[in-house]
Amino acid sequence: MYHAVGERPAPAAHGLSVAPRSFAEQMRVLADRGFTPVTTAELGDAWRSDGRRPLPGRPVLITFDDGYEGVHRHALPVLAAHGFAATVFVSTGWLRGKHDEGGALDTMLDWEQVRELAAAGTEIGGHSHTHPQLDQLDGTRLAHETAHCRDVIAQELGTAPVSFAYPYGYSDRRVRGAVRAAGFAQSLAVGNALAARRQGPYALRRLTVRRGTGPAEFERLVEGRALVRNFAKDRALTKGYAVVRRARRAAARLNAPAPSAPARR
Repeated sequence: MYHAVGERPAPAAHGLSVAPRSFAEQMRVLADRGFTPVTTAELGDAWRSDGRRPLPGRPVLITFDDGYEGVHRHALPVLAAHGFAATVFVSTGWLRGKHDEGGALDTMLDWEQVRELAAAGTEIGGHSHTHPQLDQLDGTRLAHETAHCRDVIAQELGTAPVSFAYPYGYSDRRVRGAVRAAGFAQSLAVGNALAARRQGPYALRRLTVRRGTGPAEFERLVEGRALVRNFAKDRALTKGYAVVRRARRAAARLNAPAPSAPARR
Protein backbone atom coordinates (compact mmCIF):
# COMPACT_ATOMS: atom_id res chain seq x y z
CA MET A 1 0.00 0.00 0.00
CA TYR A 2 1.54 3.25 -1.22
CA HIS A 3 0.29 6.81 -0.99
CA ALA A 4 2.31 9.76 -2.32
CA VAL A 5 5.46 9.30 -4.42
CA GLY A 6 7.63 12.41 -4.50
CA GLU A 7 10.86 14.15 -3.59
CA ARG A 8 9.33 16.78 -1.32
CA PRO A 9 5.76 15.85 -0.42
CA ALA A 10 3.67 18.15 1.76
CA PRO A 11 4.28 17.66 5.50
CA ALA A 12 0.87 16.06 6.00
CA ALA A 13 1.64 13.43 3.35
CA HIS A 14 5.33 12.92 4.14
CA GLY A 15 5.19 9.95 6.53
CA LEU A 16 3.20 7.75 4.16
CA SER A 17 5.13 8.85 1.07
CA VAL A 18 8.10 7.25 -0.66
CA ALA A 19 10.90 8.90 -2.59
CA PRO A 20 10.94 8.17 -6.35
CA ARG A 21 14.34 6.48 -6.09
CA SER A 22 13.09 4.23 -3.28
CA PHE A 23 10.02 3.29 -5.28
CA ALA A 24 12.17 2.36 -8.28
CA GLU A 25 14.41 0.22 -6.07
CA GLN A 26 11.41 -1.51 -4.54
CA MET A 27 9.96 -2.35 -7.94
CA ARG A 28 13.35 -3.76 -8.92
CA VAL A 29 13.20 -6.04 -5.87
CA LEU A 30 9.82 -7.36 -7.00
CA ALA A 31 11.14 -8.00 -10.50
CA ASP A 32 14.35 -9.66 -9.31
CA ARG A 33 12.43 -11.96 -6.98
CA GLY A 34 10.02 -13.11 -9.65
CA PHE A 35 6.83 -11.44 -8.44
CA THR A 36 4.03 -10.76 -10.92
CA PRO A 37 1.85 -7.76 -10.05
CA VAL A 38 -1.87 -8.13 -10.66
CA THR A 39 -4.69 -5.64 -10.26
CA THR A 40 -7.15 -5.85 -7.40
CA ALA A 41 -9.87 -6.77 -9.89
CA GLU A 42 -7.76 -9.62 -11.23
CA LEU A 43 -7.16 -10.94 -7.72
CA GLY A 44 -10.87 -10.82 -6.94
CA ASP A 45 -11.77 -12.54 -10.22
CA ALA A 46 -9.20 -15.28 -9.62
CA TRP A 47 -10.39 -16.03 -6.10
CA ARG A 48 -14.02 -16.16 -7.24
CA SER A 49 -13.25 -18.42 -10.20
CA ASP A 50 -12.41 -21.54 -8.15
CA GLY A 51 -9.29 -22.15 -10.19
CA ARG A 52 -10.64 -21.30 -13.62
CA ARG A 53 -8.58 -18.09 -13.68
CA PRO A 54 -5.40 -19.01 -11.80
CA LEU A 55 -3.07 -16.40 -10.40
CA PRO A 56 0.60 -16.32 -11.43
CA GLY A 57 3.09 -18.12 -9.23
CA ARG A 58 4.12 -15.12 -7.11
CA PRO A 59 1.27 -12.61 -7.29
CA VAL A 60 1.50 -9.22 -5.63
CA LEU A 61 -0.76 -6.16 -5.49
CA ILE A 62 0.79 -2.72 -5.93
CA THR A 63 -1.78 -0.20 -4.72
CA PHE A 64 -1.83 3.57 -4.26
CA ASP A 65 -4.41 5.34 -2.09
CA ASP A 66 -5.89 8.85 -2.44
CA GLY A 67 -4.66 9.80 -5.95
CA TYR A 68 -1.49 11.89 -5.56
CA GLU A 69 -0.02 13.50 -8.67
CA GLY A 70 3.35 11.82 -8.10
CA VAL A 71 1.81 8.44 -8.93
CA HIS A 72 1.54 9.65 -12.53
CA ARG A 73 4.79 11.65 -12.56
CA HIS A 74 7.10 9.19 -10.80
CA ALA A 75 5.49 5.77 -10.36
CA LEU A 76 3.89 5.25 -13.78
CA PRO A 77 7.19 5.32 -15.76
CA VAL A 78 8.72 2.76 -13.40
CA LEU A 79 5.68 0.51 -13.57
CA ALA A 80 5.63 0.77 -17.37
CA ALA A 81 9.34 -0.08 -17.61
CA HIS A 82 8.71 -3.35 -15.74
CA GLY A 83 5.34 -4.06 -17.36
CA PHE A 84 3.77 -4.00 -13.88
CA ALA A 85 0.05 -3.72 -13.20
CA ALA A 86 -1.21 -1.61 -10.29
CA THR A 87 -4.39 -0.22 -8.76
CA VAL A 88 -4.89 3.45 -7.87
CA PHE A 89 -7.74 4.13 -5.45
CA VAL A 90 -8.90 7.72 -5.90
CA SER A 91 -10.87 10.00 -3.61
CA THR A 92 -12.87 11.71 -6.32
CA GLY A 93 -13.56 14.91 -4.37
CA TRP A 94 -9.82 15.42 -3.86
CA LEU A 95 -8.76 15.19 -7.51
CA ARG A 96 -8.13 18.37 -9.47
CA GLY A 97 -11.03 19.29 -11.72
CA LYS A 98 -14.74 19.98 -11.59
CA HIS A 99 -15.45 17.48 -8.80
CA ASP A 100 -12.80 18.92 -6.46
CA GLU A 101 -14.21 19.75 -3.01
CA GLY A 102 -10.90 20.60 -1.34
CA GLY A 103 -9.28 18.99 1.67
CA ALA A 104 -6.47 17.13 -0.11
CA LEU A 105 -3.14 16.81 1.68
CA ASP A 106 -0.91 17.47 -1.35
CA THR A 107 -1.06 17.98 -5.12
CA MET A 108 -3.45 15.44 -6.57
CA LEU A 109 -3.98 13.86 -9.98
CA ASP A 110 -6.22 15.57 -12.48
CA TRP A 111 -8.67 13.57 -14.56
CA GLU A 112 -6.53 13.61 -17.70
CA GLN A 113 -3.73 11.97 -15.71
CA VAL A 114 -6.20 9.42 -14.32
CA ARG A 115 -7.25 8.58 -17.88
CA GLU A 116 -3.59 8.16 -18.87
CA LEU A 117 -3.04 5.81 -15.95
CA ALA A 118 -6.08 3.78 -16.97
CA ALA A 119 -4.94 3.68 -20.61
CA ALA A 120 -1.60 2.29 -19.43
CA GLY A 121 -3.37 -0.65 -17.77
CA THR A 122 -3.64 0.69 -14.24
CA GLU A 123 -6.89 -0.19 -12.52
CA ILE A 124 -8.73 2.84 -11.11
CA GLY A 125 -10.64 2.02 -7.95
CA GLY A 126 -12.78 4.00 -5.53
CA HIS A 127 -11.61 5.51 -2.23
CA SER A 128 -14.76 7.45 -1.29
CA HIS A 129 -15.55 10.99 -2.45
CA THR A 130 -14.12 13.19 0.33
CA HIS A 131 -12.03 10.65 2.31
CA PRO A 132 -13.99 10.56 5.61
CA GLN A 133 -13.93 7.87 8.28
CA LEU A 134 -16.76 5.90 6.73
CA ASP A 135 -17.72 4.04 9.89
CA GLN A 136 -18.57 7.38 11.57
CA LEU A 137 -21.10 8.46 8.94
CA ASP A 138 -24.85 8.09 9.02
CA GLY A 139 -26.49 5.91 6.38
CA THR A 140 -27.27 8.75 3.97
CA ARG A 141 -23.74 10.16 3.92
CA LEU A 142 -22.21 6.70 3.77
CA ALA A 143 -24.28 5.81 0.71
CA HIS A 144 -23.34 9.10 -0.94
CA GLU A 145 -19.60 8.71 -0.30
CA THR A 146 -19.52 5.26 -1.89
CA ALA A 147 -22.06 5.62 -4.69
CA HIS A 148 -21.03 9.14 -5.74
CA CYS A 149 -17.38 8.07 -5.90
CA ARG A 150 -18.42 5.22 -8.19
CA ASP A 151 -20.55 7.52 -10.36
CA VAL A 152 -17.84 10.16 -10.79
CA ILE A 153 -15.27 7.58 -11.89
CA ALA A 154 -17.77 6.04 -14.29
CA GLN A 155 -18.58 9.47 -15.69
CA GLU A 156 -14.94 10.40 -16.21
CA LEU A 157 -13.60 7.05 -17.46
CA GLY A 158 -16.66 5.50 -19.08
CA THR A 159 -16.42 2.39 -16.90
CA ALA A 160 -17.60 1.92 -13.34
CA PRO A 161 -14.91 0.84 -10.85
CA VAL A 162 -15.15 -2.62 -9.29
CA SER A 163 -12.56 -2.28 -6.49
CA PHE A 164 -12.60 -0.04 -3.42
CA ALA A 165 -10.22 0.80 -0.55
CA TYR A 166 -11.46 2.13 2.78
CA PRO A 167 -10.14 5.57 3.77
CA TYR A 168 -7.82 5.13 6.77
CA GLY A 169 -8.49 1.39 6.46
CA TYR A 170 -11.59 1.75 8.67
CA SER A 171 -14.65 -0.38 8.02
CA ASP A 172 -17.33 -2.35 9.82
CA ARG A 173 -20.18 -4.57 8.66
CA ARG A 174 -22.35 -1.56 7.78
CA VAL A 175 -19.58 0.07 5.72
CA ARG A 176 -18.78 -3.16 3.91
CA GLY A 177 -22.46 -3.54 3.08
CA ALA A 178 -22.60 -0.02 1.65
CA VAL A 179 -19.53 -0.66 -0.51
CA ARG A 180 -21.11 -3.83 -1.83
CA ALA A 181 -24.44 -2.09 -2.43
CA ALA A 182 -22.60 0.57 -4.47
CA GLY A 183 -21.52 -2.16 -6.88
CA PHE A 184 -17.93 -2.78 -5.82
CA ALA A 185 -16.91 -6.44 -6.07
CA GLN A 186 -13.98 -6.30 -3.63
CA SER A 187 -12.44 -3.89 -1.16
CA LEU A 188 -9.11 -3.48 0.60
CA ALA A 189 -8.44 -2.61 4.21
CA VAL A 190 -4.97 -2.22 5.75
CA GLY A 191 -4.37 -4.72 8.55
CA ASN A 192 -0.63 -4.89 7.74
CA ALA A 193 -0.78 -8.56 6.87
CA LEU A 194 -0.74 -10.60 3.68
CA ALA A 195 -4.04 -10.79 1.81
CA ALA A 196 -5.74 -14.17 2.02
CA ARG A 197 -8.90 -15.54 0.45
CA ARG A 198 -10.34 -16.43 3.87
CA GLN A 199 -10.51 -12.71 4.75
CA GLY A 200 -13.41 -12.35 2.33
CA PRO A 201 -13.64 -10.02 -0.68
CA TYR A 202 -14.48 -6.92 1.40
CA ALA A 203 -11.75 -7.11 4.05
CA LEU A 204 -8.54 -7.94 2.19
CA ARG A 205 -5.39 -6.82 3.98
CA ARG A 206 -2.34 -4.88 2.79
CA LEU A 207 1.14 -3.97 3.98
CA THR A 208 2.03 -0.30 4.46
CA VAL A 209 5.11 1.11 2.70
CA ARG A 210 6.37 4.35 4.24
CA ARG A 211 9.07 6.95 3.80
CA GLY A 212 11.15 5.09 6.37
CA THR A 213 10.79 1.63 4.82
CA GLY A 214 14.37 0.69 3.98
CA PRO A 215 15.57 -1.89 1.43
CA ALA A 216 16.06 -4.72 3.93
CA GLU A 217 12.68 -4.12 5.53
CA PHE A 218 10.98 -4.00 2.14
CA GLU A 219 12.52 -7.34 1.18
CA ARG A 220 11.21 -8.85 4.42
CA LEU A 221 7.75 -7.46 3.79
CA VAL A 222 7.39 -8.82 0.27
CA GLU A 223 8.52 -12.24 1.45
CA GLY A 224 6.04 -12.11 4.35
CA ARG A 225 8.70 -12.25 7.06
CA ALA A 226 8.71 -10.54 10.48
CA LEU A 227 5.36 -8.84 9.85
CA VAL A 228 4.29 -9.00 13.50
CA ARG A 229 7.50 -7.30 14.63
CA ASN A 230 7.45 -4.69 11.87
CA PHE A 231 3.87 -3.64 12.50
CA ALA A 232 3.46 -4.22 16.24
CA LYS A 233 2.97 -0.50 16.94
CA ASP A 234 0.51 -0.11 14.06
CA ARG A 235 -1.59 -3.02 15.28
CA ALA A 236 -1.70 -1.69 18.83
CA LEU A 237 -2.82 1.70 17.56
CA THR A 238 -5.41 0.08 15.27
CA LYS A 239 -6.97 -1.76 18.21
CA GLY A 240 -7.08 1.45 20.21
CA TYR A 241 -8.64 3.40 17.36
CA ALA A 242 -11.26 0.67 16.91
CA VAL A 243 -12.42 1.11 20.52
CA VAL A 244 -12.57 4.90 20.11
CA ARG A 245 -14.51 4.68 16.86
CA ARG A 246 -17.07 2.27 18.31
CA ALA A 247 -17.56 4.59 21.28
CA ARG A 248 -18.03 7.61 19.01
CA ARG A 249 -20.53 5.74 16.88
CA ALA A 250 -22.49 4.61 19.93
CA ALA A 251 -22.53 8.18 21.30
CA ALA A 252 -23.78 9.50 17.98
CA ARG A 253 -26.65 7.04 18.03
CA LEU A 254 -27.56 7.99 21.60
CA ASN A 255 -27.48 11.70 20.79
CA ALA A 256 -29.47 11.40 17.59
CA PRO A 257 -32.90 13.10 17.84
CA ALA A 258 -35.74 10.70 18.43
CA PRO A 259 -38.26 10.34 15.59
CA SER A 260 -41.34 12.50 16.04
CA ALA A 261 -44.49 10.73 17.21
CA PRO A 262 -47.36 10.78 14.72
CA ALA A 263 -49.96 13.44 15.43
CA ARG A 264 -53.20 12.23 16.92
CA ARG A 265 -56.36 12.83 15.05
